[in-house]
Amino acid sequence: MISSTAEPPISMLRLLHTADWQIGKPYGTVADEQKRFRLQQERLAAVGRIRDGVRLQGAQLVLVAGDLFDSPTPTTAAVLEVLEAIGEMEVPVLVIPGNHDHGGAGTVWHREDFQRHQRQLAPQLLLLLERRPLLLEQAVVLPCPLLRNQDNSDPTQWLQGLDWKQLPSDRPRIVLAHGGVHGFGARDYEADEEAQSGANNLIDLEALPADAIDYIALGDWHNLKQVSEQAWYPGTPEPDRFDQGEDNQRGQVLLVDLQRGVAPVVRPLSTGRFRWHNLQVRFSGDDDLDRFERQVEELTAGRVARDLLRLEVSGSLSLAGHRRYQQLLDDLQQRLLRLRLKGECQQAPEADELEQLTAGSEDPLIARVAQQLQQRLRLENDPGSEQAAQIRTALCELFQYATNR
Repeated sequence: MISSTAEPPISMLRLLHTADWQIGKPYGTVADEQKRFRLQQERLAAVGRIRDGVRLQGAQLVLVAGDLFDSPTPTTAAVLEVLEAIGEMEVPVLVIPGNHDHGGAGTVWHREDFQRHQRQLAPQLLLLLERRPLLLEQAVVLPCPLLRNQDNSDPTQWLQGLDWKQLPSDRPRIVLAHGGVHGFGARDYEADEEAQSGANNLIDLEALPADAIDYIALGDWHNLKQVSEQAWYPGTPEPDRFDQGEDNQRGQVLLVDLQRGVAPVVRPLSTGRFRWHNLQVRFSGDDDLDRFERQVEELTAGRVARDLLRLEVSGSLSLAGHRRYQQLLDDLQQRLLRLRLKGECQQAPEADELEQLTAGSEDPLIARVAQQLQQRLRLENDPGSEQAAQIRTALCELFQYATNR
């Protein structure tokens, strides 16, 4: 065991539990380089908000339950920025590696530059690479670091053979672990697929003696999640993906009050700044454009470069309505940090637009071609067929050509 200088028993411990900072996340799906940089910098800014929470709430300890970095080999610049922010917390900060920044050979934790700068900038950072009890003045911490990226074993398995009677009984006991648990998986909208939690690093909480443990600080799940009375995921301090369904809550850390043998008191503290939205819109006519504008305004509240929107569209608009729709999308591309568009809004010429082409055009050739296309569209048995879609596209392009001459 690693032991600190003995002090009188402490009846209550207040700590901040956080995880999944993933500093250095590349945001490769965001095309604009400046917007990618803003997203990356906000993850560092969130660490500053954690520091403020430590000071305002009087926390005595910070737990980082894995994935402090997005990669096991971050740049030295990223390491320096993180260590500076951690050094400003002025309380012990306990860190374990997660699957993104695992503790294997050759990773950041073993690099000379990290160790040298850590001593200088963040001497109160305690990196826990060994699975053995750490005795602090305020608590007993039982670290479960991930030492490989791909590992089918349970990182808490070593606790099943622990002699709990040998641990001090006058201070709370905390398990610090990174991985999925039995019973739930995540929907990853970034990949549009089910991301099952549990193929690697699956934690069996039922194998742990509940009466011997006061709090289980977990990382890996990017939403706030209470798994049991003692086990919690804080989610990411700065949101990093689109909403994942009901009970979605991201952008916070957990403020935890602990006493030995007493149920933990857990409160979320908001730390997120950027907002990620989902919106589904079906256009049945041009009047729906006003509704669409109102919905976007309600989500973004006039903010610029602070929101990301996953927009799923269907239905159709007139040719004039579709031009307005495209202008709205162009404006959103500039205003948002990211617009992710799914689906398609079709263009369907309305009667007056067709009349303008077939009867109102000053060019006889355009009118004749428009009449032929309209006749072919009427003869189509299936209005949803590929052939009908091609005819409508041709009419749209013809209308745009005629009106832009």
